[in-house]
Amino acid sequence: MAAASLLRDIFGFDAFRPGQEDIVTAVSEGRNVLAIMPTGGGKSLCFQLPALMRDGVTVVISPLIALMRDQVRALKEAGVEAGALTSGNTDEETDAVWQALEAGRLKLLYITPERLASGAAMGMLRRIGVSMIAVDEAHCVSQWGHDFRPDYLRIGELRQALGVPLAAFTATADAETREEIMRRLFDDDAPEVFLHGFDRPNIHLAFAAKNSPRQQILEFAAARKGQSGIVYCGTRAKTEALAKALRDAGHLALHYHGGMDAEDRRTTEVRFQREDGLIVVATVAFGMGIDKPDIRWVAHADLPKSIESYYQEIGRAGRDGAPAETLTLFGPEDIRLRRSQIDEGLAPPEMRLADHGRLNSLLGLAEALKCRRATLLKYFGEDDVTCGKCDLCDAPADVFDGTVAVRKALSAILRTGEWFGAGHLIDVLLGNDTDRMRQKGHDALPTFGVGTEYDKRQWQAVFRQMMGHDLIRPDPERHGALRMTDDALPILRGEATIELRRDSIKKATRRPAVKALINEEDAPLLSALKAKRRALAEAAKVPAYVIFNDKTLIEMAETRPNSLDDMAHIGGVGAKKLERYGADFLQVITGEAETLHPSRRKLAGREAGSIYDRLLEVQTGLSRGPEGIDKPLTCSASLLAKVASARPGDEGAMQRLLGDKRAERFASAFLDVLREAT
Repeated sequence: MAAASLLRDIFGFDAFRPGQEDIVTAVSEGRNVLAIMPTGGGKSLCFQLPALMRDGVTVVISPLIALMRDQVRALKEAGVEAGALTSGNTDEETDAVWQALEAGRLKLLYITPERLASGAAMGMLRRIGVSMIAVDEAHCVSQWGHDFRPDYLRIGELRQALGVPLAAFTATADAETREEIMRRLFDDDAPEVFLHGFDRPNIHLAFAAKNSPRQQILEFAAARKGQSGIVYCGTRAKTEALAKALRDAGHLALHYHGGMDAEDRRTTEVRFQREDGLIVVATVAFGMGIDKPDIRWVAHADLPKSIESYYQEIGRAGRDGAPAETLTLFGPEDIRLRRSQIDEGLAPPEMRLADHGRLNSLLGLAEALKCRRATLLKYFGEDDVTCGKCDLCDAPADVFDGTVAVRKALSAILRTGEWFGAGHLIDVLLGNDTDRMRQKGHDALPTFGVGTEYDKRQWQAVFRQMMGHDLIRPDPERHGALRMTDDALPILRGEATIELRRDSIKKATRRPAVKALINEEDAPLLSALKAKRRALAEAAKVPAYVIFNDKTLIEMAETRPNSLDDMAHIGGVGAKKLERYGADFLQVITGEAETLHPSRRKLAGREAGSIYDRLLEVQTGLSRGPEGIDKPLTCSASLLAKVASARPGDEGAMQRLLGDKRAERFASAFLDVLREAT
């Protein structure tokens, strides 16, 4: 079956997303492929659809059982034979997978990389007729990566042993990681590499300096009440405290971290997948397995550890393509913590240097003076950027020439021997006559009192931005005292200038506005559609988005289809889902169910459906013959559906389908209908 037909009938989409079609073609033709696509860019479809086009079984190696189970459920809802062999299976689930394999029905088999360590796995995979291997989250093969999984190293051997093509997919792979993936998974057989844009234009980007961070998160969540969201925190304790604060403010919120009991973590994962409007406050342990497409916002209560981590974490929002929002809070303590984590880590020196570089890129994004999207995508090598969806495009930064202020601060650092933190240095600049100042003799320094044009908070903002621009760093060997970097020398010597943001408390505490997903007029219908989805999902014991995702429901609410034929053209409504759920959602929209014969319902949205309607009309006119005086004769609905789908091209073929008596009355007129339709 052609890719376009499968895309429409199984997955419910009229067109591929940018870049998908080329990858689908390459994978379906059996070429080795490495595809780097943005999170939410439709990676899974790029191996699921080719699996349906190829003979045999496609083995999908994926790192997380929860993620596999969700994908298998979604495929089954769409009418695709898929299964997973995992340690989390019940005996009944495992038996069903084996039966489908032995009957030759199964198209996609999901397994974890750890299963490859079992001696029986190779024999089993040889026996079942594997025609292709797909590797999800391929960056897990990189030993430098934070998601490294040792068992991913076995996949290259598996590919060679089975002698089948391999398609590897990831959303986060810099040049080093790409090289390592190619070496370990493909050996000398270089794959075709697809590197697609990292932009997620539906995600709004925003950063804010910390100022009562708990209150900032609570206000951000309050403006988005009832929407699913994730709040990432730097510590386990903070996840619990912030989740409680959100619950106290009337939100449905749970915490999640690696120190929790495994069963409690699983309960939180399942609830988040299945329930609408739930907020999870988590450490980064709540990560790769989250495939919920209708997460509407992601907030960071603390600065992420790198620009790649930031990109991956915000990428969990808006995977359905509908609008999503982000907010990242940061402050001097975050920067100090991230620097010390790198400096005190066990990585070799060259890796620590690279980690400081990644952190610098994130800080450059946090302290950006112009479009954040342009800054973010430049890191991934993209220069042609259209934005309009970040806080700096919404309201340009209020900047000033900070060269003099930075020189004064650097002078204070140098004259105090690079032995002090920001608090004492600000006291020097403001001329605060403290006991410590007199004890150290710093009240006699030339820089004492030279910074009275700014108050304490403004100087804190200057020092934070200097840390963000990597002009100064906390020195772990001097208890976090600030020292100057080489990047600061040109400014100190008067060879360079620097612009800073004019931070103000008023700006930091403003209530973040929510972007409406749908206009006011359509909002009640969207709520009703979500309620219907929730009821169907609970009955089927599947996550709500497996029925239909938010973007599909939004399109239903905005276009208000009047028939199943109209509904079939909504994005995300494939033939199987239309047959199973179409009438339920149509009834919510129109107030009444559409009465269609099941045979006609199966043709909804296809050209055969309109041919069926025309055949039925012609049949009605001829049911008593051309003169209206003959004995009544009709074709059954299923027979009309066969004619509409098979489209016999001549009298003989029509006669074989209808039989002699019906062909005599209807064949000629039916053939006229079919000719008009071509």
